[in-house]
Formats: sequence, structure tokens, C-alpha cells
Amino acid sequence: MRDAYHDELDAISAALVEMTNMVGSAMARATTALLSADLQLAESVIAADDEVDQVYRDTEQRAFDVMARQQPVASDLRILVTSLRMVADLERMGDLALHVAKVARRRYPANAVPQELRPTVLRMGHVAEEIATKAGRVLSERSVPLAEQLERDDDEMDELHRELFSVMLEDDWEGGVECAVDIALVGRYYERFADHAVSVARRVVYLVTGERPVPATS
Repeated sequence: MRDAYHDELDAISAALVEMTNMVGSAMARATTALLSADLQLAESVIAADDEVDQVYRDTEQRAFDVMARQQPVASDLRILVTSLRMVADLERMGDLALHVAKVARRRYPANAVPQELRPTVLRMGHVAEEIATKAGRVLSERSVPLAEQLERDDDEMDELHRELFSVMLEDDWEGGVECAVDIALVGRYYERFADHAVSVARRVVYLVTGERPVPATS
């Protein structure tokens, strides 16, 4: 019985890692769709979000079932409650990739990102993918040092986010209001994607050390 119980806990952990792979891939593909005005790719990202949502629902239900049937002790209960919070963060990351893909679809056949901002958005996409990959490793390895690296990656994402606005606020900005709105939304989606990954990492640190990390001040 106890072996089955720990198998359930392992399955929940594996599902969380799987979700990091799914949302990281989704954001990478959404970035490509956004920068290349690829409607088919954007549609595939939008459709694939249903899979992320299904893993989220299955994992959440599995955690609730374990709590109801097994009456876990304090340490295992902490794992389950923290897993419920992390799976919600990961589901939200999937939604943010979906939103980026929807911007690409809404502006098709035009490109939503003006030439002068393409390098910044491309880098934001790369950072988002790297952050999701590291979050998966943090979950699988329970690595506190790697979790701390994610904080620094998030700092880079914040700086890139600021770069977008600095370009749009320049006097020679020619993108117009509609383009500025798109870029502001897209920048926010990437920035929040990274924030949720950092939230996952902080929860892992809490599981390993029993202490809640103090968020870095910006």
C-alpha cells in the first residue's frame, strides 16, 4: 500500500516535469509563429493548450485523491499542497504561450512585431524556453542552486521587457498605437511566464529547505 502511495507522489512529480516541457515548447513555438507570421504554427500552439489543461486537471485530481485516501503525514502533505500550487503556475504558463500565439493569429498575415523589436522579442522567447527547461530540472533534481539561477534569468527577462517599452516611448516610434498595444501585451506575457517559473522554483526551495525564499527586489 505504501509503495503505491509513493508511486502516486512520484507520478505527480513526473507530471509537473512533463508540464514544464510542454509549456516551454509551447512558448518556443508561439515565439516562432509570432516572428514569422506563421498561422499554422500559431493554430497548433492554440490547439495544444488543451493537452496542458488536461495534464493540469489530471494532476490536480490525483493530488486531491491522494490526500483523501492516504491521509498523508505533514511532510508529504506539504509536497501535495505545494504541487497543487505549482501545477497551477504551470497551467498559467501554458495560457501565456497561448496568448502569444493568439496575437500572431490576430495579426496574420501581417507581422505583429516591427523590425526594430524583433531581436528583443526573439531573445525573450529564448529566455522563456530556457527558464521553463530549468524549472523542469529544478523539479526533477530538487536543486536549490538551479532555482537561484532562475532568479537571475528572470532579471534578464525584466530587462528585456523594459527594452520593449524604451523603444516604443522614443520620439521616432513609427509603429502606431495598435502595434504598441500588441507589443505591450506580448511583453507582459513573456514577463509573467518567467514570473510563474520563478514561483515554481521558489516552491521547490521551500520543499527542500523548509524556508520560503525572500523575493529579490527589483
